[in-house]
Amino acid sequence: MKIVVIGGTGLIGSKLVKRLQANQHDVVAASPASGVNTVTGQGLQEALDGAQVVVDVANSPSFEDDAVMEFFQSSSRNIMAAEAAAGVGHHIALSVVGTERLQESGYFRAKLAQETIIRGANIPFTLVHSTQFFEFMFGIAQAGAEANTVHLSPAMMQPIHSDDVADALADVVLMPPLNEVTEVAGPEPIRICDAVQNYLRQIGDNREIITDPQARYFGAVLDDGTLMPSKGARIGRTPFSQWVKCVSACKIDP
Repeated sequence: MKIVVIGGTGLIGSKLVKRLQANQHDVVAASPASGVNTVTGQGLQEALDGAQVVVDVANSPSFEDDAVMEFFQSSSRNIMAAEAAAGVGHHIALSVVGTERLQESGYFRAKLAQETIIRGANIPFTLVHSTQFFEFMFGIAQAGAEANTVHLSPAMMQPIHSDDVADALADVVLMPPLNEVTEVAGPEPIRICDAVQNYLRQIGDNREIITDPQARYFGAVLDDGTLMPSKGARIGRTPFSQWVKCVSACKIDP
């Protein structure tokens, strides 16, 4: 089976490509580095020729409101049009648990716009909503950074290891399209402020953590349910508490 992974050289995409190749699938890792630009459409039709499944795990290079909206709208329209021309039978897109609850944020407005385009394209689809990756902790810290402090919400999250996300996507590739959302999450709920603090201390970052219920998460104010998965979510195997202890020893980059 030919599978095209849009964003196939990134954190999740590269892991997914390896898993699919290990199962003897014909996999194309599509990215600007391989000559495929989904925003302009360059190389997209050629990459999708003969594909049965397309998995979109690409992310915007900018989180600025207008830029991220342009990225997800343009790339999604181009991808869906190319899939229709190629006769692709299943479109899979990686998105975020709570996207519909995070509409104060320009990034999540853009993600919802992406999902709307997918739903309206008349191509069978599955939307995989993931909780925050363990590897995203430094990015969350930087988003809340003010001088030598980090302002973070005490809201609950249930982060997941990128390997577990890639495993879930590899399974979805082999399933019939759901034409709806399926969720994946890690096994341990934890407060955002605690998760980020635990991570920062492991990498020797001693900035003061300021816990503030009004601290914004990429533009949105959270409550304890905003980022949490539903009861039917697939649960990953790797506990955050186990992973974070390995950060220094395993030399995991921010």
